[in-house]
Amino acid sequence: MASSNNTKVDDQSLEKLQHLLWGTDLKEDVFSRWTQGFCFSEDEPTALVQHEGGPCAVIAPVQGFLIKNALFCENPVENLSEVTKEEASLYLRDALFEIMTQMSADRYFLVCLEDPDTGGASTSTENSDVNAGERSPKRRKVDQETFHSRLRCTKYAVGEETYLKQMITKLVLEYQQEYGVLLYLYSLLLSKGIEQVKNEVADLTESLIDGIHGHGSQSLINLLLTGRASSHVWDNEKDVSGLKLRGVQTQATIGFLTLLDHLKYCEVGWFLKNPKFPIWILGSETHLTVLFSKDKSLVTSDSPETTAKQVFSTYDPEGNGFISTSLLGDVLGTLELVSEKEYVDIMKTKLDSENLGIITRHGFMEEFFPGHKNSDFPRGFTLYHYNGLKRSCPNRKVVYSEATAVVEDEYEIQVITDTSPIKFCIQTKWPTIDLQWKLTGTPSLN
Repeated sequence: MASSNNTKVDDQSLEKLQHLLWGTDLKEDVFSRWTQGFCFSEDEPTALVQHEGGPCAVIAPVQGFLIKNALFCENPVENLSEVTKEEASLYLRDALFEIMTQMSADRYFLVCLEDPDTGGASTSTENSDVNAGERSPKRRKVDQETFHSRLRCTKYAVGEETYLKQMITKLVLEYQQEYGVLLYLYSLLLSKGIEQVKNEVADLTESLIDGIHGHGSQSLINLLLTGRASSHVWDNEKDVSGLKLRGVQTQATIGFLTLLDHLKYCEVGWFLKNPKFPIWILGSETHLTVLFSKDKSLVTSDSPETTAKQVFSTYDPEGNGFISTSLLGDVLGTLELVSEKEYVDIMKTKLDSENLGIITRHGFMEEFFPGHKNSDFPRGFTLYHYNGLKRSCPNRKVVYSEATAVVEDEYEIQVITDTSPIKFCIQTKWPTIDLQWKLTGTPSLN
């Protein structure tokens, strides 16, 4: 069983944890905005509701894993709108368990809140008659100091995952109540290890949550998506002015796309754009939502063609669709293709026949991977979008928006008629996609 049961988080660890998460200036209103649970929409049984700005950095990834466990489990859900409350809670349990166990920890911690009346763990069941995850008007507001003084944790060693899952099952009710998001987040950070998180973030002066504005950092988002708190979204390491900056190391389970990629403020790599499941967190400048599909064929498995595109893109960091002719030998060498100088010179002449100094990705793929366009990738499919903020949803109802998507030929000139932020964001994955949103209209990224 668990090696340590319901013990107080020691003061030194708690101080380090608070500094890592919030920095040195946590405003009470920011803390208050984060005090909510993983609560479900009254209008969409598997959709989590976000009450205020800020906690989407945790809620959106959990939503992504929840959808993944509902749609791509042994007995996949046919209709998400027909899931029962009990089933939704189990999918939430599975999501919380999966995110935690991808931390590669040598032990796990589950944090709960001590009941001030009994001294034991609180289950917050008296909240069940109000909107889940919100503070009951009958209960006194708990400030951040009181909250932290009441934290208790249970520790599990590696190999005790069965007991860990059983305890998460018991704690799901508490995690759906008013402090659930923070209790789970603290559980993740303690399980990962404070020092290990520090080793993975690029800037130790940046807290995981902005204590003044309440937004989660990219490191926090990546921690939940990949188990590593890397600060960047490109693949592997990148040399920037002599500094080795670490990005995402492996193909993610749940992907990530961002409007900032479209605006050229960052570069999302292959590992996040091409996850194991057709589910992506979408990032605007200030908010996170979720895009997903039931069509598993949207996910490209490793193949010579996808590897070639990935390698080509590393030599085309701006995403222009071409590389300098001088880099052809490097690309061929990385792909372990023929890269002798004489052969490379012949290919340079062929692929850059007009001597423009560039080689297009289309020309490269046609030469070395002919027929690559004849893949099983569907040209038409259905996408769904989730936004947990009621104020951002039509009629203030948190429901999934549905769109019919068509991906046109990549090399044809496109006429731009849709300039919505969500389309620009999705185009960083499918540059020629066309979307027709049903019923609810074009959804908001914010």
